Amino acid sequence: MADVNLQKSNRKLIRVLLLVAVGMFGFGFAMAPLYDIFCDVTGFGGRGVQVVNATELQQLQNQREITVRFDATVNSGLNWEFKPGQNTKTVKLGELSTASYTTYNPGEEPVIGHATYNVAPPEASLYFVKTECFCFTEQLLSGGELKDMPVNFYISPDLPENINTITLSYTFYRDNKATLALNHDSSSTPSTTNDT
Repeated sequence: MADVNLQKSNRKLIRVLLLVAVGMFGFGFAMAPLYDIFCDVTGFGGRGVQVVNATELQQLQNQREITVRFDATVNSGLNWEFKPGQNTKTVKLGELSTASYTTYNPGEEPVIGHATYNVAPPEASLYFVKTECFCFTEQLLSGGELKDMPVNFYISPDLPENINTITLSYTFYRDNKATLALNHDSSSTPSTTNDT
């Protein structure tokens, strides 16, 4: 009798494990489209980037102004100083604007960092268009290097009327893999002394 119960228990466990495996397999296929939707909605991963020419941008401009707040943080794993050039800026919808951030590496070693951004309120991310941004690529700062990093953007004129302030936040993270490779390559470079 105990063998029969054990067999039933084993069959039930096998069915549950098979369902979990099939569910994980299906979820794996669903991740790519779900991630694309997430990026489109939040602007994560540079999805909010559009290329426009000056003529199109001028046609989009209107007289409504809003306030853009700038925020800068550094992840605890990165020993950089990072701050916006100004805390707020008033911009006209459709008008190309530039904001600048300053980054400083107080350490002695070169470090590679990567910035991620967020736009708040979340619905504003659909209307906040970056045309150039330091967040698109890795940033290398040598020891003691100070670097200005511009962001060119405009806010689409069809921004909902209830949004009067947008916050653009950046967080810099250390790219450990790239930094280790960089420092390993520079330390393994053979000496170029002349021994004659």
